[in-house]
Amino acid sequence: MSDVIRATKAGEADGPLPFTIKLQKGLMNWIAGRWPTITAAIGCIVLWQAVVTIFAVPTFMAPAPLDVLGAFRDNAGVLWINLLPTLMEALAGFFFGNLAAILLAVWFVHNDNAEKAFYPLAVFIKSIPIIALAPILVLIFGNGVAPKIIIAGLICFFPTLVNMVQGLRSASPAMLDLMRVLSASKMEILWKVRLPASMPFLFAALRIAATSCVMGAIVAEWIGSSFGLGALIIEATYNFRSPLLYATVVIAAALAVALFSIVSIAEKKIVRWKTSDH
Repeated sequence: MSDVIRATKAGEADGPLPFTIKLQKGLMNWIAGRWPTITAAIGCIVLWQAVVTIFAVPTFMAPAPLDVLGAFRDNAGVLWINLLPTLMEALAGFFFGNLAAILLAVWFVHNDNAEKAFYPLAVFIKSIPIIALAPILVLIFGNGVAPKIIIAGLICFFPTLVNMVQGLRSASPAMLDLMRVLSASKMEILWKVRLPASMPFLFAALRIAATSCVMGAIVAEWIGSSFGLGALIIEATYNFRSPLLYATVVIAAALAVALFSIVSIAEKKIVRWKTSDH
């Protein structure tokens, strides 16, 4: 550790740091900032292992962490093959669902009649439980990829629509009046005033959507699919393969956390840049 610190100080004095030194420094900073979370997670895993071992809990009911780790090793190929379809469906649903929500929010802000007509419809669709809507979409579009993407997109759609409408309307009235005095068009006002003001609201919704789209894709795979993490969860449950079930759940959670982290990193870059300009 002291060698890394000395190398880091030397690199800062002599010029740009080598990539490996930067990576090690970033990793140490990340661990230092999250040690309570890491410690709590390790403690929970140790407690889990101890409870399963002491009380001799059957593996099919609750596998020990070591059994789950073994499932990762023994089923790495199966987990990877089923991760890719779920990732594709989640990303496609995230993109199309949020894109539709943003476009509709822009329309609502510029057309009160459109909002009065279609906003209640959006609320009605949101009120339908996704587990009830999924079979309908499977009947219409079949067991292919389309219903999975639609369900993932629907889960992302409503939070982004609500936040985006609020964000676009949060623009400073003084800035809007100034732009109108300068004879700015609606498009210019949208790009230069409303969209920058809406960024914090948008990214708040995108963080929710980043985890929700994974859940939507998995739920859709439960209804009718022979591939994906959702299908693997169902198969492992029916066959009492609890270690594989837990491993699949961990992979799904890790995927959701990864997407959430990517959106959070993008928010720090984009929102800070927008703020620095105004």
